[in-house]
Amino acid sequence: MRRTRTVMVCIAGVLGAALPAAVPSGAATAASAAAEPESCVSSPGPARGDAAEVLAIAQRAQRELGLNSVVLRVSAGDREVLTTALGQSMTGVAAEPSMHFRTGSVAIVYMGTALLRLVEQGRASLDDPVARWLPDVPHGSRITLRMLADSTSGLHDYVTDPTFLAALEAAPFRAWTPAEVIAIATGKPLLYEPGTNWSYSHANFAILGAALEKIGGLPLDRLLAEQVMVPLGLTGTSNQSTPQIPEPVLHAFTSERGTYEESTFWNPSWTTARGAVLVQNICDLDRSARGIGTGKLLSAQSFKTQLDPGTLGLGHATATCPKTVCLLTNTAAHHFGLGLIVVNDWILTNPSFSGYAAIQAYLPARKLAVSVTVTKGPKSPEGNSAQTIAERISDALAPEHPLKMR
Repeated sequence: MRRTRTVMVCIAGVLGAALPAAVPSGAATAASAAAEPESCVSSPGPARGDAAEVLAIAQRAQRELGLNSVVLRVSAGDREVLTTALGQSMTGVAAEPSMHFRTGSVAIVYMGTALLRLVEQGRASLDDPVARWLPDVPHGSRITLRMLADSTSGLHDYVTDPTFLAALEAAPFRAWTPAEVIAIATGKPLLYEPGTNWSYSHANFAILGAALEKIGGLPLDRLLAEQVMVPLGLTGTSNQSTPQIPEPVLHAFTSERGTYEESTFWNPSWTTARGAVLVQNICDLDRSARGIGTGKLLSAQSFKTQLDPGTLGLGHATATCPKTVCLLTNTAAHHFGLGLIVVNDWILTNPSFSGYAAIQAYLPARKLAVSVTVTKGPKSPEGNSAQTIAERISDALAPEHPLKMR
């Protein structure tokens, strides 16, 4: 079993009342409720200059990495450099820029942004204990909203739990409830005193989503649409309460269970908070990269906090948090913010989910946005190949700011 985590997604009687109510089957909340979707199509050819260089990078990477598809969009300021789709969604079905794919941890960037907007509106404080909003969450009096959003809570990551992984491998279509996954994480002692170290945990965002509902007074899907997706004009983005993906669909395949198989409709309910299980197209990923990377939705002070909420210097192995868990020492060059990652001045997130991999990245110094999604072939390597492609694009277009993850 191999599942890629992004570093950049009960206590049923106790926690259940604090968690969101079930969404009707097949329901979805999209920013498109406020606007007609814009077309998302390939750039007219032939590609020249930077566009030709980006296209060549993508074509080489698709061949070298054995990828079924590569879909990307690169923009500089308001200028489209290149939008393209290479390869196939399924046998005989060409990949297209308009196709929708899962974007996992992009949702945690939106949750961090929504939290900061609610704080700006005076409806909460980053340093509110979780217990103020969710009184029955274990450790809630010791963990703050900030600690959930910047991954300093000390909560275990249920995605690394052997029992959970075995259950997920055995039944990839199973629907997991927030209470189930949160209980796995909170049923173990904290890895460290909250706020004193750094380690990624999907449980942080499952809990943060429930807290945001209490603070905002809306179901999470509606809150994220109101606070983030509609203001950014994300007309091709939606939350899905089931494994459904709106047409047109970019299909995914994986060898995680030992045989190469389709994973498009495996259930993503365990990945993050209910109401934040997102699908997007590549044009929306580009808009998202630019909107988040410029701090469009936040005050200057809130944007500064989002980029560095106090994580610098944190992230080190201890007796209770081994190196395999507390693995990233946050430095000025490479650190985790409120739901996002900063790498050599790039502002990014890099989601992966069962055959899907993507990245949205923005470099303020160049007003450069790079958004890539890929699907794997039977011989594709481990890891996030979309990130590999983005790194190569950054080397070509912004060599002084390498987009190289540690």
